Amino acid sequence: MSKFTKIQVLNTLLQQRIVPLYYNKQASVVIKVVETLYNAGIRLFEFTNRGDFAHDVFKELVQHSRVSFPELALGVGSISDAGTASLYMQNGADFIVSASFREDIAIVCNRRKVPYMPGCASLTEIGLAEEKGCDIVKLFPGSVYGPGFINAILGPQPWTTIMVTGGVDTTQENLSSWFKAGAVCVGMGSNLITNEIVSQENYDLLAKKTKECLQLIADLKS
Repeated sequence: MSKFTKIQVLNTLLQQRIVPLYYNKQASVVIKVVETLYNAGIRLFEFTNRGDFAHDVFKELVQHSRVSFPELALGVGSISDAGTASLYMQNGADFIVSASFREDIAIVCNRRKVPYMPGCASLTEIGLAEEKGCDIVKLFPGSVYGPGFINAILGPQPWTTIMVTGGVDTTQENLSSWFKAGAVCVGMGSNLITNEIVSQENYDLLAKKTKECLQLIADLKS
């Protein structure tokens, strides 16, 4: 079961404003990455559902995290159906993310009061997701639509809350463009947790980059 309430997860996301996301078939690697992120100040992490037996890797991550990273909310991305969402929620997922909007996922998440953040690419999709209880929608892939899309959406729908994934990097220019357009948070995968960092086990660099991103975002907020 989820460790945190829906309100707690959403508040953490809105305070942190960055969602690191990562997958590796080796649980030990994922745990080391998450440990580094946690020690650098991250309190919300998205495990990407990719590869065979990914749910087993996530289960190990949850079991380790609840002892070693007690303040960390763990979610799962790349979920494409209600059954998979239910499996991960049963294994402790605190939130669910998908690349596109799925009503069946919204229903099972709402039933358990677990935040569901679906990928949306039009005003119609965003409106439908909100009607089905999605407090935050994901603009994906962000690199295709750009910051101007968010600014345009918030004109007729200022109540919409948007997270951007895809096309987000660690530079001040990039982060500033998304937040100035009205994004409430960004999801960041390989531009933060690079293959080079993991292959070389350069976790000091990952910690440094994470702290820099958190500081850049804090400065933008102020």
